Amino acid sequence: MFNDEKELISVYHVLLYYQFVAIDDPDGFADQHRQLCNDLGLKGRILVAPEGLNGTVSGKVEACTQYRDTLVQDPRFASMVFKIDESEGHTFKKMFVRVKKELVTFRADLPSNPLEVTGHRLTPTEWKAKIEHEDVIIIDGRTDYEYDIGHFRGAIRPDCESFREFPDWIRSHFGDKKDKTILTYCTGGIRCEKLTAFMMHDGFTNVYQLDGGIVTYGKDEQTKGALWDGLCYVFDERVTVPINHTADRNVIGTCHHCGEPTEHYVNCRNFRCRAQHLACEPCEALFKSACSMECMVAPERPVYN
Repeated sequence: MFNDEKELISVYHVLLYYQFVAIDDPDGFADQHRQLCNDLGLKGRILVAPEGLNGTVSGKVEACTQYRDTLVQDPRFASMVFKIDESEGHTFKKMFVRVKKELVTFRADLPSNPLEVTGHRLTPTEWKAKIEHEDVIIIDGRTDYEYDIGHFRGAIRPDCESFREFPDWIRSHFGDKKDKTILTYCTGGIRCEKLTAFMMHDGFTNVYQLDGGIVTYGKDEQTKGALWDGLCYVFDERVTVPINHTADRNVIGTCHHCGEPTEHYVNCRNFRCRAQHLACEPCEALFKSACSMECMVAPERPVYN
């Protein structure tokens, strides 16, 4: 929390975390973990895989503190780093603990195990210095719609709707630049762990990642989120969070319909679409929250006879 910002008196926390570590019985671990979260009254989304744990949860401060203490007592998660936000209430409606093959769906054709190899980690101050003063390629390791609401200045927009599209996109756009200095970033750091591991196995020689991701950068007392434009997309009820806490902050999101500046995301009213899109208030009302004329006249929900 920065001194020039109004302090929020909160009884809720939002935790963002991950740990790459071998979990021999993901199903059994998930069952026990689900019970722990339910006992503590947490809500959120947690993924368990043979390669580790990845989650975002919200809950009362006391419950989140107990959750953190319980996790780090397990030797597998003793070094777990938690990114903590304050909130006026839950940022999730339910609690989900699911078992997956990967913590983030990548499906690369080369190894992408961060425990074996990964990009050089940069602290927020090191990251800021590199993007300010060096000849680098900055790759946004998120999807296109996440980029559209906010990104680092000079970052390249990924032409990807899902993370598993990145291997082909990286090869087609940067396959001839494997000796260039390449910087990658994502929301909390987990996608860059996979992405940089893949890139190094694919022959890229000078790859870096923002340690802790955008969220950590935005909390850094020295950088204060400088050189970030817009907001950061998050996968909970907040939808977006601020990152740049300096006077040099720009709105870069534009309305899907009219192109006017906006930072307001809307889910398409058409139940068969539900596309999340940026819409200014006049266009949201005019299109009735639809992303197109076709969706505006489509039924909002199934009609049963």
